[in-house]
Amino acid sequence: MVKKQEIDARHYDVILSPHITEKSTLLSEHNGVVFKVAGDATKPQIKEAVEALFDRKVKSVNTIVSKGKSKRWKGKPYSRSDSKKAIVTLAEGQEPIDVTSGI
Repeated sequence: MVKKQEIDARHYDVILSPHITEKSTLLSEHNGVVFKVAGDATKPQIKEAVEALFDRKVKSVNTIVSKGKSKRWKGKPYSRSDSKKAIVTLAEGQEPIDVTSGI
């Protein structure tokens, strides 16, 4: 296990929620977890937050920014919000993160 870091309030601002889909569930078999993160979060901040909140050693962090689509509802145009996801790969030997349980 990793040396327990101090949990800071900013860690909760970086990681918003787990992103649970079929693809992210398949990724969990290969030590991967997907989170929705803040739009201005950097990879080192995401790594630090996951290590502090879940007490796991992180191997790498990959990020994806999805631009919001332009849609129409009752004839009126609007646009969905942009979102950022982080694919976090855990180091070898680390037990997987159970995203279904609360922190």
